[in-house]
Amino acid sequence: MAPWWQSGAIYQIYPRSFQDSDGDGIGDLKGIAARLDHLVALGVDAVWISPIFPSPMADFGYDVADYCGIDPRFGTLADFDALLAAAHERGLKLLLDFVPNHSSSEHPWFRESRSSRDNSKRDWYIWRDPAPDGGPPHNWISDFGGSAWAWDEGTGQYYYHAFLKEQPDLNWRNPELRAAMMDVLRFWFDRGVDGFRIDVLWHMVKHADFSDNPPNPGYRPEMGEMHAVLQLNSTDQPEVHDIAAEMRRIADGYPGDRVLIGEIYLPVERLMGYYGTDVPEVHLPFNFQLIDAPWDARHLAQLIGEYEAALPPGGWPNWVLGNHDRPRIATRVGDAQARVAAMLLLTLRGTPTIYYGDEIGMADVAIPAGLVQDPRELREPGLGLGRDPVRTPMPWNASAGAGFTTGDPWLPLGSDWPTRNVAAQAGDDASMLALHRRLLHLRRKHDTLAIGDFRLIESDGSVLAYERHHGDERIVVALNLGADPQPFALPEGEVLASTLPDPHEPGLLRGDEGVVILVVPA
Repeated sequence: MAPWWQSGAIYQIYPRSFQDSDGDGIGDLKGIAARLDHLVALGVDAVWISPIFPSPMADFGYDVADYCGIDPRFGTLADFDALLAAAHERGLKLLLDFVPNHSSSEHPWFRESRSSRDNSKRDWYIWRDPAPDGGPPHNWISDFGGSAWAWDEGTGQYYYHAFLKEQPDLNWRNPELRAAMMDVLRFWFDRGVDGFRIDVLWHMVKHADFSDNPPNPGYRPEMGEMHAVLQLNSTDQPEVHDIAAEMRRIADGYPGDRVLIGEIYLPVERLMGYYGTDVPEVHLPFNFQLIDAPWDARHLAQLIGEYEAALPPGGWPNWVLGNHDRPRIATRVGDAQARVAAMLLLTLRGTPTIYYGDEIGMADVAIPAGLVQDPRELREPGLGLGRDPVRTPMPWNASAGAGFTTGDPWLPLGSDWPTRNVAAQAGDDASMLALHRRLLHLRRKHDTLAIGDFRLIESDGSVLAYERHHGDERIVVALNLGADPQPFALPEGEVLASTLPDPHEPGLLRGDEGVVILVVPA
């Protein structure tokens, strides 16, 4: 029997924006618990919650001040335990977001580290002397723009931060730091957590010599300053694989198929190394290709085929359309094609991750300049790199505050919330929500869609087609990634799902049409 993380679907919650239970405009753990039945009705198998640990919120939780606590904005450890129990009672797994590359500058470890060059935790972070001219020791650039080195006047050295200066990088070459962070995993596994998404896993180890990164010959200012150099020495170092393998050994030491999912933005050939070569590493190195790929059938067919071919023996695929950092799929391809994209995500071979709100077709929300919260947009404004538009509150119904809050939401709701909300779509068989529920139900009903084999079917134009098969059952998925009708010979069988309400026409895929067909045995 396949482990749950192979056959199941994962749902990502951005906790500030899912459900507020106390009227402060910020989502919280009690709010998530109150909405678990929505996830059960949707048909997902696991919930991944973005960071909920104590934090100054310089980067909205990705600056952790205590790895074994809960931020009061979200609740208490007792609230977390209650949420975990409620999820498990409903058959849902719960994953947390582990942030091992960096802590908050307010973490007690960093406060000790910067207190003195002789402090026992000095080497838990990355400190370097200035360059001969007194400036930063190397040319490394923060992912949020500017130098990745911050000067500490008190000790006369620079410390490294791949993101904000309030997020100093941890030194994973230090064995005591490494042991302390592995104990964090054990703390939450002991509490019953079913797994982790590991933030920026490929960033965790830096080149031992701290050499300059080479300039990027393809850099353009609109890309963001981080792309001015190629991060060859500041990321993806060989030693990170031993760390991932140790994390895997810890996870595998617990019962119940605990899972590790690595956030890794790398080319496919390098991504595959995080499955592990001689020993297993993360179960699922996140595959983000659909987020950046041109929405073109021929391109996607090649991308899918090459990804499948690159998988190592025993490596299980996974797919993602969006997350808390990248534009929503409905914004990228439009409402009609977002339905086709949902069918693609939920019928490809591999574990799908759904970003909250995508099940009702939420789009990016324009944030007025005076309401911007995201530090990336504040540091590099106007480049379209800000993440606030994809983090706006979930609209549950047409009541005041969209059912999300009785107060003022921390980010504005989308303008269409009175009509695009869960309650409105729950009673509409033609809605985006109904399509997601149907497809997720089919994944549970048909092992072919959950764990079956995969074969691309030759097609032309804007048609992407493939077959899933398991035992004697065959299911064909045909998707028209364009608005114009396309000729395509569909096999004889039962239409299990369609992106359009009317019956399909023989020999033709209408514009924006996707169909899932259970093939009649020959």
